[in-house]
Amino acid sequence: MQNLIIKARVNMMKGMVSVRGILTDRSGSGMIDLAINVMISVVLGALVLAGLYLLFGSTILPLLSEKIKAIFNYQG
Repeated sequence: MQNLIIKARVNMMKGMVSVRGILTDRSGSGMIDLAINVMISVVLGALVLAGLYLLFGSTILPLLSEKIKAIFNYQG
């Protein structure tokens, strides 16, 4: 009877160690972090490009074309 109880305790401890090892395993956490960082980088890059596109389209290019026309239309 004692041997049966001891075997049951040993098997329970083995199961606990196995479950603890599975729960504390962090082998895939680096990939998830990397994927999140890549997604954040892509979104921020898209926002920066959209901002530059708007800035060039509405402010810089019209002003630049006016100055170029003024240079070539010099009536001096």
